[in-house]
Amino acid sequence: MKTACIFDLDGVIVDTARYHYLAWKRLAESLGVGFSEHDNEALKGVSRIESLKLILKLGGKELSAEEFDAALARKNAWYLEHIHKIGPEEILPGVIEFLQSVRARGMKIALGSASKNALLILQQIGLRDHFDAIVDGNKVSLAKPDPEVFLCAARELNVPPQACVVFEDAVSGVQAACAAQMAVVGIGHAQVLHQADFVLPNFLGMDIAAVLAKLK
Repeated sequence: MKTACIFDLDGVIVDTARYHYLAWKRLAESLGVGFSEHDNEALKGVSRIESLKLILKLGGKELSAEEFDAALARKNAWYLEHIHKIGPEEILPGVIEFLQSVRARGMKIALGSASKNALLILQQIGLRDHFDAIVDGNKVSLAKPDPEVFLCAARELNVPPQACVVFEDAVSGVQAACAAQMAVVGIGHAQVLHQADFVLPNFLGMDIAAVLAKLK
């Protein structure tokens, strides 16, 4: 029996991915590395540290530990410039109604995100009170596809992993949910998220009852 839902943030609840892309692109170019939207796909669901490592590898660049930390700080500052301007209009279609259906069924709700800015984003878009637990990059150290973030969310909700349904838009996130032995619903394209139990293009017209029926 499923008693909890765990949601990724970027690309599932809100579309801040484009702001990450703009900040990473600005950083990459400041380091002399070309960076395209195609390159950015490899960063989806990946931690900030691992993302910078991928960019450096892409450009064949190396940074000292001090330079690496400074680069991460610059990227985050540029990203936050965008985030401080967002509001409820950034919530993806159907999300609020879907969250309401989960709450109405009496299920618990958690966020499981690699973002260290997850709480700020939820506050900016007015959804903080919809979540019983928020597990983000400030609480975990291992990046998806490691299942740490989802297992931590299950512990905070006080439910077993097998009772959780995860909603993810990234391949690494789907893999993390599978590793945690949780049911997982992909949000996006079926050909990309083929490891999920099933895939939805978005939450429009969906409620938790319909999802649970598909998982049987």
